[in-house]
Amino acid sequence: MVTMCNAELLERREVPLASMGEFRQGVIEAVEDGARIVALFGPSPLMSVLARGHTSELLWAATEAEASYPSLTPDCPQAHWFEREIAEQNGLIPRGHPWLKPIRSGGLGDFFRVDGEEVHEVAVGPVHAGVIEPGHFRFQCHGEQVLHLEISLGYQHRGVERALVGGPDKRTIHYMETLAGDTTVGHAMAYCQAVEALGKCQVPARAHALRGIALELERLANHTGDLGALAGDVGYLPTMSFCGRIRGDFLNLTALLCGSRFGRGLVRPGGVGFDVDEQHIGQILERLEQNRRDVAQAVNLLWNTSSVRARFEGTGVVTARTAHDLGLVGLAARASGLDCDVRHEFPSGIFRFSQMPISTCHTGDVFARAYVRWLEVQRSLEFVGDQLQSLPTGPVRASLVGLTPNAMTVSLIEGWRGEICHVAMTDEQGRFARYKIIDPSFHNWMGLAMALRDQQISDFPLCNKSFNLSYCGHDL
Repeated sequence: MVTMCNAELLERREVPLASMGEFRQGVIEAVEDGARIVALFGPSPLMSVLARGHTSELLWAATEAEASYPSLTPDCPQAHWFEREIAEQNGLIPRGHPWLKPIRSGGLGDFFRVDGEEVHEVAVGPVHAGVIEPGHFRFQCHGEQVLHLEISLGYQHRGVERALVGGPDKRTIHYMETLAGDTTVGHAMAYCQAVEALGKCQVPARAHALRGIALELERLANHTGDLGALAGDVGYLPTMSFCGRIRGDFLNLTALLCGSRFGRGLVRPGGVGFDVDEQHIGQILERLEQNRRDVAQAVNLLWNTSSVRARFEGTGVVTARTAHDLGLVGLAARASGLDCDVRHEFPSGIFRFSQMPISTCHTGDVFARAYVRWLEVQRSLEFVGDQLQSLPTGPVRASLVGLTPNAMTVSLIEGWRGEICHVAMTDEQGRFARYKIIDPSFHNWMGLAMALRDQQISDFPLCNKSFNLSYCGHDL
């Protein structure tokens, strides 16, 4: 395996092709040693990227795969979802895979069934009540007890990765900003970091700081909204109402930076598209302090209300072992006690100089996933305030001439849901020959399925909201 850092330029010829046996064994042993699969994709060569967080190393391996190959999944469950995607997209069949069903057209196939007296199915979706993206959930139940949940997605599939080949061009950044609309800044940063590595572009310090501020404002808005939604799912209306309004206040702070509440137009290759003056800094700091007081008052109501805690605690538990085996990322992993955070393990940009502590909880339940959000809200508030008061001077954008031919890079960003991974590879002309995107939801949907094991089916809305995964970010 070739070792590299986050957003490091690598010549494609530097990655040797291992035999299939060496490739398979190398991935399995690395995961057993504590690494996790960041990316696994085909068609030819078949490539894997693994993350070793304690050393900040990314391990890249490749092999030539024939029409079929021995599946990694029986020995490495983290490969489960990836291998299903490889089979669906590229026709490479992992022999011995336990459930080789397409992940983006799975609603058309068979569903796993549990046989037994009084076992029944409950089907939910893909069309849901309210304004929500489509996804299908098939429960195998004994009475109210959920024995198994199968999740079928793909209703939002847009073929984004195929559209990126041959770029970058004028449309590329807009694809990135709309991959998952609630993660505009996160995906735009991952993309820009990748092309800056391929283009050997040095981003100005002020731009790094403004990007970090925007990323944490995106985290603040979404975590606050989720805490309100979790309150609403258990019928606790005070926090639900307050957080819905405060989420809008955080979005408005992003609009002060660039004119868009979702951060569109801000992050651009080479830096940022907008600067901020002293007047706007003062306005943001003033509103930030008001938001800090408001969100503390609203969220602390949750922890001080016994009926809320009773519904959160012990519901939808995902153990640390299960989280590791499935390769969960982001707040879902940290709520199960895993110390994984790109800002700490693979820092880039402003986070190389202003690291944030990892926020964890160890119970792995709805309470933990809510409480990790609250810890991160507090730390993001502190980070944004500190950065605004100490912004470096200088330009906010550097020129990016072109991309290095026959090169590759892996770009990691800690979005609000978790690890965002963009893998970019160029051809002889310096255009994208392959562009692979892994949204944190790709890793975590199976975590939601496991959280429902042996739960009451009435707990599903609460568990689902505690993960709050992206349909379109998964489907691309």
